[in-house]
Amino acid sequence: MADFLNLIWILLLLQAFIPLFGRQMLAARRLAMIRLLERKRKSRVITMIHRQETMSLLGIPIARYIDIEDSELLLRAIRMTPPEMPIDLIVHTPGGLVLAAEQIACALKRHKGKVTVLVPHYAMSGGTLVALAADDIVMDPDAVLGPVDPQLGSQQGGYYPAASILKALDQPNPNRDDHTLILGDMARKAIEQVRETVRTLLLEHHSPEKAAEIASMLSEGRWTHDYPITYEEARAMGLLVSDGMPMEVYQLMDLYPQTRQRRPGVEFIPAPYHPGAPPRGGER
Repeated sequence: MADFLNLIWILLLLQAFIPLFGRQMLAARRLAMIRLLERKRKSRVITMIHRQETMSLLGIPIARYIDIEDSELLLRAIRMTPPEMPIDLIVHTPGGLVLAAEQIACALKRHKGKVTVLVPHYAMSGGTLVALAADDIVMDPDAVLGPVDPQLGSQQGGYYPAASILKALDQPNPNRDDHTLILGDMARKAIEQVRETVRTLLLEHHSPEKAAEIASMLSEGRWTHDYPITYEEARAMGLLVSDGMPMEVYQLMDLYPQTRQRRPGVEFIPAPYHPGAPPRGGER
């Protein structure tokens, strides 16, 4: 009986420590891939990748966004980079706190070396704001950016686009309370602030007129906040985007796995197929 209980304890300990060991191995592989990419591109490689992550014991999924901790770490990485050394920032994020995104964008803009933002899948909202600070935005042909129009509200009451709040205030209604009028004043200020931030970020590589035009398009609420700005739309808009994504970036993204589910929503054989090559096993 004692041997059986000891075996149970050993299994419980293994169950607790094997995931920890696996995470440590995955982190080591990520650092090795980042180092490989740095040697190839002769740059400082920084990642800002937000997926759903799992707490160590309870398995509760946590949605990640750009926050102050991200800006603190990114600013520290930029400070540790020699002024003339290029910076490659890999961004994969749904957005987040405007304050943190602006801090990151301004720090990147002040860096003297070339700054490249690489978007393998999506960089929405605050992620787009960060990308606008780059000298070059490298996008996968199927990757997307997003509008940077401000969203006002709270987690309890919900968030609303600032542009929609102003549009609602244009409708005559003598029964509006002070809270709504205050929200409208905040919405107007938020749009002006974001527009000016975007315009300032774009002035280095665009004329004042073009910078103001792009800033208005992205901040005025022309689209819904989750509207995907494709590679072609970004080029037509005048943004400095290219599609030469290094293969190592895709390999690095594989080392940031999404939270495990009981059954994956997408499945495929993880091997590259070449045109004209028959499937294995003689199947046609």
